[in-house]
Amino acid sequence: MFYVSQYGDREFLFGPDGVLPWREFTERIAANDSFSLYAISSSNAWFQVIFHLGIIAALLVMLGIGGRVGLAVHWIFLWSIYERQTVLLDGGDNLAYLVILMLLLTRCYDRFSFSSGIGIKIVNRLPGQVRAIGDPLHNIGVVAIALQVCLVYVVSGLYKVQGQMWQDGTALFYVLRVPEFTFPALSHFVYENDFLVFSGTYVTVLFLVYFPLGILVPALRPWAAVMSIGFHLGIALLMGLTGFALTMVACDLVFLSRGLDEAISLSGQLLQRVRSRINDGSAPGVKSPSENGLPAPLPTAEQSG
Repeated sequence: MFYVSQYGDREFLFGPDGVLPWREFTERIAANDSFSLYAISSSNAWFQVIFHLGIIAALLVMLGIGGRVGLAVHWIFLWSIYERQTVLLDGGDNLAYLVILMLLLTRCYDRFSFSSGIGIKIVNRLPGQVRAIGDPLHNIGVVAIALQVCLVYVVSGLYKVQGQMWQDGTALFYVLRVPEFTFPALSHFVYENDFLVFSGTYVTVLFLVYFPLGILVPALRPWAAVMSIGFHLGIALLMGLTGFALTMVACDLVFLSRGLDEAISLSGQLLQRVRSRINDGSAPGVKSPSENGLPAPLPTAEQSG
């Protein structure tokens, strides 16, 4: 989304002759002891190659191709473009380049991915002691992501508690009137309603501060995650912070992994039943035992299971 939304203005925003001069950009990179692939050369051809390779890397990660190596390559390109133009960032970038490093510890390519089999062959050739580290590393990665998300919520909530506008319940009124955070067709409906402003302000603070408690309770975990997803989709719609909102939604899915897995399994079973019934009904000249006047056979143990 970040690449495609800026694609038409890529030379103006990220190019060597763009709004941020290449020399000033490289000096800032050196002063911060950071790096960026865009700082290697001031050639426009080099910029075009790096930018389009970054798009390809992001697309492969989205499609589940490349495994951990592809994810690491994507992180390098993503960090590089973030460093090239910092004024476009909305906070989702901080979470993205932190969480991607944590994802490298997890088995995030076990589902919804296209495996070439190379990684499996390499892992099978490793000693058993090395392969045994995989499970602890996966668990550490998942816990690290969960803690990072909780940290974002708690810090954000505690900072809001210290603000006078959040204390008197008027913060939402002022936020939605900022031109950069206004949705023309909907924001005025919210900030002109006293009840929505008052309740929205206090509910936001309470939700952010107490989100980790909802995550700690297994029965409340899916509800807290669903509320968080709805909360950030609202931010994307009302405030235009789409990159930040989608990054937070992606992180919230960590708390729904078991529920999503069960829902996918159930959907597969229902689809298989529908197909079997369609196939049984489409067989010409075949009647069920009850239609022939015979008792239906008892189900086998496998069918009962």
